[in-house]
Order: sequence, then C-alpha cells, then structure tokens
Amino acid sequence: MTVMHRARETGAGLLARARGEDPEAGLATAEYAVATIAAVGFAGLLIAILRSGEVREMLLGIIQRALSVG
Repeated sequence: MTVMHRARETGAGLLARARGEDPEAGLATAEYAVATIAAVGFAGLLIAILRSGEVREMLLGIIQRALSVG
C-alpha cells in the first residue's frame, strides 16, 4: 500500500484493517442489492408498458401474423 493510498483511507477502513478485517467486505453484497433494485424497477417499467392498450394490440398483431398460414 502506498503512502498516498494510506493517507486517503477512511477511519473505518483503518479500524477494520487494524482488526485484521477486510475493509471491502460486503461490497459485493451491496452491488447485488443495487442491481436487484434496478432490475425490479426495469421489470415494473416493462409491466407498465405492456399493459397499455396500444402495445398489447401491436404485440397481438405480431403474434397473429406469425401464426397465420400464408
């Protein structure tokens, strides 16, 4: 660890390092939580879009054309 890196380290990071803990422990869990929240928000947006009448009719038309013969 360089002197500059040590100077920028937070008090919590220094305390964790002094106790022999990894100061970055738990960061992956936080990243998963943020990604999950973003995915839920995106799913909610898709549900709202797919519930609109225009989109429903457009999708129904695509499916009917795909299933129709000739």
